Amino acid sequence: MLATRYALAGLAALALAGTAQAQEFQPKQKGTLMLNVRATGVLTDADDPILTAAGAATGLNVDVKDDVMPTIGLTYFMTDNIAVEVIAGTTQHEVRAKGPGVDVAVHETWVLPPVVSLQYHFAPAAKVSPYVGAGVNYMIFYSGEDQNGFDVDLDDGFGFALQAGVDVAVKGPWSANVDVKKVFFETDADINNGALKSKVKLDPWVVSAGFGYKF
Repeated sequence: MLATRYALAGLAALALAGTAQAQEFQPKQKGTLMLNVRATGVLTDADDPILTAAGAATGLNVDVKDDVMPTIGLTYFMTDNIAVEVIAGTTQHEVRAKGPGVDVAVHETWVLPPVVSLQYHFAPAAKVSPYVGAGVNYMIFYSGEDQNGFDVDLDDGFGFALQAGVDVAVKGPWSANVDVKKVFFETDADINNGALKSKVKLDPWVVSAGFGYKF
């Protein structure tokens, strides 16, 4: 599973950082601005029924494929422990209709899901500093391409996110980072001008690993 591979890769990076020879490092503190560059997997949980306009079951479900892309995050420390993070990145996802004997692509879209979160950082002056956070996101679908004669419309909208992660100081302003977010977001999908519809709970896991630099 992609999430497992990312978590293992992140843990390996942290293990290497943690076993490195002790060196001076820049701690997190009030006024610090941290830039994180990460490889990020957006792993959706969508498996929702496709209904007719009258609400009858079609026997088909929505399946949204995962994607992996680079992302960036900016974190500003308002106090030693409390920070605000903004992340940005974009991923491309294929939307399919699945059912007994059916597996067909209906749409492909790019998604821009910026997340703003308020974080609490434990032990900001320590080499290993975990954190938790919560925030909001706005899901934007763009550059959509319909497939196999279908006409699909997806609604943009707000969601909310929970977050957990850890920074491991490496040397000077550099650190290694693993970050996991659970984004809760639901969109209305209209297919063929409303002839078919689905309320799609994307609810993606956003799993990231990378490196940070403190300014």
